[in-house]
Amino acid sequence: MEEAFLGIDTGSVSTKGVIIDTRGAIMARSYLWTEGNPGDAARRVVEDLAGQIDRNAVSVVAVGTTGSARRLVGAMLDATVVKNEITAHAVGTTHLHPDVRTILEIGGQDSKIICVEDGVAVDYAMNTLCAAGTGSFLSSQAHRLGVEVEEFGEIALTSKKPANIAARCTVFAESDLVHKIQVGYPREDIIAGLCKAVATNYLNNVGKGKKIVAPVVFQGGVSKNVGVVKSFEDALGMEVLVDPDGHLMGAYGAALLAADAPDAVRKPFAFDVNDFEFRTREVVCQKCANHCEIICVYKDDELIDSWGNRCDKGAIRPKAKA
Repeated sequence: MEEAFLGIDTGSVSTKGVIIDTRGAIMARSYLWTEGNPGDAARRVVEDLAGQIDRNAVSVVAVGTTGSARRLVGAMLDATVVKNEITAHAVGTTHLHPDVRTILEIGGQDSKIICVEDGVAVDYAMNTLCAAGTGSFLSSQAHRLGVEVEEFGEIALTSKKPANIAARCTVFAESDLVHKIQVGYPREDIIAGLCKAVATNYLNNVGKGKKIVAPVVFQGGVSKNVGVVKSFEDALGMEVLVDPDGHLMGAYGAALLAADAPDAVRKPFAFDVNDFEFRTREVVCQKCANHCEIICVYKDDELIDSWGNRCDKGAIRPKAKA
């Protein structure tokens, strides 16, 4: 039986999953919309991945989770490893691109930059406060223009003179976009201007104060937009690499981290998440002035995990197994 490792990256917009073999090669991959329900999205990704492998020949022996819902999904899947997005993205990218020095990542609702030296993440920054320049921002503008967001990049490359669109925040960008439409700017120039605005906004906010050194790898869903890639290359004056699996890099890193877990904690993953009901409940602790909001996760009616307490007074622990 061949051993394999599962990684899940659950974000606010999309949920990604991969299964890798012992050499780090991807055996199965999945990318689905989260649709406001990370638990259900994780179930669907696991089901999708299960259908891509021969479960009589392949045994998943460790699971890693990352992303904004990593604790919840980690509890659901009884994950071996639960890690933050910075670590997962850095591990995944350096495995495929050992010489990488700068990682640019733009997702559905947030973005990040990771600076790497000798294969180790030494600095990073994240932007979670403003949606300008993220995948959801581009999707909403594509809808406004009557264009599929997947077509944005190719249309942008046909522009000879990109429109100058303010990128300080979503409100200003949308207002500027409407103005450009009303005065009759060509659609390709508006789209190219949006792609340029995404890169400019990112570099002026997320990348502010960071030394961007080549090789540069761009990942996340927005990396599939060739118009944004070109805008980054123009702004930086250097090549920007996009891995074919760049949108899955968080999940890939989580799987690699699971593969590094000690043999003693490995155990076969049963792919049976659809056989159980998972639910969460919030408890506000009244035992001290913190009034911590504690999230409790239940598998059927059994508490399996909790977090959110800032002191031991609010600790809610699962019952010890006999």
